[in-house]
Amino acid sequence: MAALIGLDWGTSSLRAALIDHDGTILDRHASPHGITNLPDGGFEAAFAKAVGGWRAPGLPVVASGMVGARTGWKEAAYVACPGGAGEIAQALLAVPTGDGSEMRILPGMSFRNEAGVPDVMRGEETQILGCLSPDRQDGLFVLPGTHSKWVRVEAGRITGFASYMTGELFAALRGHTILRHTMTPPGEAEEFDADAFASGVRRAADLTGGGLLRRLFGARALALFGELPTPAGASWLSGLLIGTEFVEAADEFGQVPGSLVLVGGATLADRYARAARILEIATDAADPDAAFAGQLHVARLAGLIPETRR
Repeated sequence: MAALIGLDWGTSSLRAALIDHDGTILDRHASPHGITNLPDGGFEAAFAKAVGGWRAPGLPVVASGMVGARTGWKEAAYVACPGGAGEIAQALLAVPTGDGSEMRILPGMSFRNEAGVPDVMRGEETQILGCLSPDRQDGLFVLPGTHSKWVRVEAGRITGFASYMTGELFAALRGHTILRHTMTPPGEAEEFDADAFASGVRRAADLTGGGLLRRLFGARALALFGELPTPAGASWLSGLLIGTEFVEAADEFGQVPGSLVLVGGATLADRYARAARILEIATDAADPDAAFAGQLHVARLAGLIPETRR
């Protein structure tokens, strides 16, 4: 019996799941209808297409991610760190869906570091909640992406996090700077070069010879001297940027106690795992459906799901 409809609604994609009381996913839907690529009819049309066949009286619907951003369906206020599933459950935002029912949007989270600099995230907090268990209540979680997140969890509560524009910077450098001449042109087939990636990671970890701005131009110079072949350029740059993210995160979070937990898609998670091995850091992989597990947990705490009949 279905207990919940969950939507993991991001910037570029929408995933939906029909979930039972035990967290088993009974059915799935995926589309490119993220908040920046909606079909005719906008949010309501994308929602109806994703979950219309699953709707039933009394079946709750929750959504997490950028759907609750200022540019999303409706803005959901942030929950401040430290915070956990209880605070998030208390801050759910009810939104009419146009079919006479409503959906509840999970809030994002905000954090200010010791210097008073603010940071925010939406969706990642729900994935992390879905990774927690009685045996995993503490740790450092890494969520690769356009804006990667490093998140500290203590006693089951998110106590701090930091965002890194690694993915977006890679895209900008590759497409709009002189470094594009060191790489395979967009649209042409390109294979991942593990050796070039490892070289980029090691360059980032070498604390001599300047910071990131200096090292970025190194890609251009290496190519001019024939030391970085064009097919390997993108892999080297990826390694440099991901490696730099690890170095900066180490400055902020210190030594990792135990293993980093990598949460995200297989391709990016694999690259982060590679970088971690090069830097001699242990990693664990999270369940790819962690967002839906987190939504189920929050929905229970919010009283949206009745106790399972026995």
